[in-house]
Amino acid sequence: MAKYLLLKHYRGAPAPVNDVPMDQWTPEEISAHVRYMNDFAARLEKTGEFVDGQALAPEGSWVRYDGEGRPPVTDGPFAETKDLIAGWMVIDVDSHERAVELAGELSAAPGAGGRPIHEWLEVRPFLAAHPTVTE
Repeated sequence: MAKYLLLKHYRGAPAPVNDVPMDQWTPEEISAHVRYMNDFAARLEKTGEFVDGQALAPEGSWVRYDGEGRPPVTDGPFAETKDLIAGWMVIDVDSHERAVELAGELSAAPGAGGRPIHEWLEVRPFLAAHPTVTE
């Protein structure tokens, strides 16, 4: 089994087919989307393929160490993950092909008008082993 991150984007990927921002959806459309996501995760829990998943709040900050005795630097002049990443799911599957198959299903979550979003999802494998340092 190999773990994969399915990363849901707000922006930063090609526009989904049903490209209506969630803040413009009706409460019923939001409920249908969340129900689809929960049902998808529950189905993967039964097969042992679900590890974890979360939606992310839009708030957040970039933080960087700026030297001894200086406060950390926060929020820079660049795109921030709070503007890009909507949420994620970690799956544990037998193959990359299965990860892609599941990402395709997740992309079909309903959006505005109850139509599938066809959103882009980033599929990233976890490192199986950490790289070794040679001296």
